[in-house]
Amino acid sequence: MNDKQVIVIGSGLGGLSAAISLAQEGYAVTIHEKNAKIGGKLNVLKEQGYTFDLGPSILTLPHIFERLFERSGRKMSDYIPIRPLRPHWRNFFEDGKVVDLDPDPERMAAEARKVGEDPANVVRFLKYSADLYDLVNAGYFEQGLDTAKAFRRFYGLSNFLKFDLFRTMHGGVKRFLKTPHMRDIFDYFIKYVGSSAYHAPAFMNCMATIQFRYDLWYVDGGLYNIARGLQRLMDELGVVVRLNSEVTEVRKQDGRVTGVLANGEFHPADIIVSNMEVIPAYEKLLLEDAAFMRSLERLEPSCSGLVLELGLDCQYPQLAHHNFLFSGHQREHFHTVFRKRQLPPDPTIYLVAASKTDPTVAPPGCDCLKILPHIPYLDDEHPLTREDYLVLKERVLDKLERMGLRDLRRHIVFEHCWTPLDIREQYYSNKGSIYGVVSDRFKNLAFKAPKQSTKYPNLFFVGGSVNPGGGMPMVVLCGQNVAKNIVAWDRC
Repeated sequence: MNDKQVIVIGSGLGGLSAAISLAQEGYAVTIHEKNAKIGGKLNVLKEQGYTFDLGPSILTLPHIFERLFERSGRKMSDYIPIRPLRPHWRNFFEDGKVVDLDPDPERMAAEARKVGEDPANVVRFLKYSADLYDLVNAGYFEQGLDTAKAFRRFYGLSNFLKFDLFRTMHGGVKRFLKTPHMRDIFDYFIKYVGSSAYHAPAFMNCMATIQFRYDLWYVDGGLYNIARGLQRLMDELGVVVRLNSEVTEVRKQDGRVTGVLANGEFHPADIIVSNMEVIPAYEKLLLEDAAFMRSLERLEPSCSGLVLELGLDCQYPQLAHHNFLFSGHQREHFHTVFRKRQLPPDPTIYLVAASKTDPTVAPPGCDCLKILPHIPYLDDEHPLTREDYLVLKERVLDKLERMGLRDLRRHIVFEHCWTPLDIREQYYSNKGSIYGVVSDRFKNLAFKAPKQSTKYPNLFFVGGSVNPGGGMPMVVLCGQNVAKNIVAWDRC
């Protein structure tokens, strides 16, 4: 048993993964969480017989989660039951076309033909995606590479061009796919990291393989059961979780962090892991000066979102579990959100109807919809009001009714809405971002902050603001890699 004390600030999935992995290495781990339950953005709302996943609602790469259990000699299936989804999701277009994404090659070929796309083009694109995934996964994901020096050492110059660095993600898509419908669909895999396909580097096209090779999954009872399963594992490992325990300061002395102040009480630590994003942590907890904060400007936030939950007294049979209702002008949509930083007049909308798979999440004959358009992060110099966001909400409802959810407003019996203002208040995310740091070819080449602080050697970070970035499997992998880094550093 290692007698060193580790404090984890925040219980998002990255923090939970780091805590479990460090406990498995023998460290004494305590998590301080400001909210009343664990999970961070993996959150749940239960009202009037409806259950909504407030945060993530798609599970991919379950083998990354399984490692947390296998390293303790356990099976994830005993803690978190999951099942694959078919179709992966359904895509609705303004011209009335409807296209399903399905990992079965014959079904996917039939779907491509609906919009005039040669199925061979999809096959070629998925081969391109798979090659990128294998390249990115070998080093950036699995080795947890953080620095240019580490990349050069691992990959070497011979692999440089294989990353397709001279194209954007959209540029990579349009090399292979010829119809606007299929281009829009595969461009929108960028949703996983809250960025723009017209500005993200082409190697982000690896994300399609994450889904087509490893499938897309649902957690029985809703995705918050991931947090509940991890809580059971932490209980068995002896991880201490302090809820309603907000960390307001990280103390430092002689170039190291020494502990945290939570609810007015000081808690000493040998090592601190922050699941709070890098910029808010340095700014609010460590009180770093303006010069240091300017050095972090490349870590621009990802987009935010309008998160709308609706309990309905009916069902819409045309919906799948996961659905996307596309903007009629997707390029302009990306440009409006990520360059103009304005609320989009015609947003692309992600819609979850979980009762298609799990009837327990809504009363009989009813449905619960989670609706999420991506919108800009908060700009405190040009602030929007809650009323501005509610105008967008009505625009979203208009679009849903226009695209087939007839009389939607008449069937709403429960409504819950979060704006970027609520997201920032709830999670202390940087400017209300949902996915951490944006992936932008010109600003940061999709690289985030390193996992070990450049200023305090015993301070580490996890989550969407550090490599490899946002999304549930990536932050869980980040937590595992942070633990490996801590062990290697601590034994030097």
